[in-house]
Amino acid sequence: MTTHTYELTVTREFVAQHFLTVPDPGPEGTPHSHHFTVEVRFGGAELGEFGYLVDIDDVDAILDDLEDRYRDALLNDLPEFEGLNPSVEHFARLFGDRVERALDDPNPEHLRVQLWEDDVSWASHARRLEG
Repeated sequence: MTTHTYELTVTREFVAQHFLTVPDPGPEGTPHSHHFTVEVRFGGAELGEFGYLVDIDDVDAILDDLEDRYRDALLNDLPEFEGLNPSVEHFARLFGDRVERALDDPNPEHLRVQLWEDDVSWASHARRLEG
């Protein structure tokens, strides 16, 4: 028996600021900008009624809202980062939280958020979605 897995990825770019709050962060401890690239990847074994894993237009609308939230923001000032060092790892998880809450599609089974903070550094967070 063959098991098929489908994946759909949508990418978005935006600039946001942060500063690290760990002891002795060096220059990362002062506010600075990153040109973030986020890749939101959905996975699942079944396609929906119209042959989609998830509708790209729906994902685009979610990413439009998230881009509006984070573009030009100082991440440290946002409530979801309260008490957290605003690392790219935390940001990937928090971004995924918001994607999952906004998604109204029972079809995808998995979500992976890969968040690049520059040309060479990224973190990701993956989770199983409850449909």
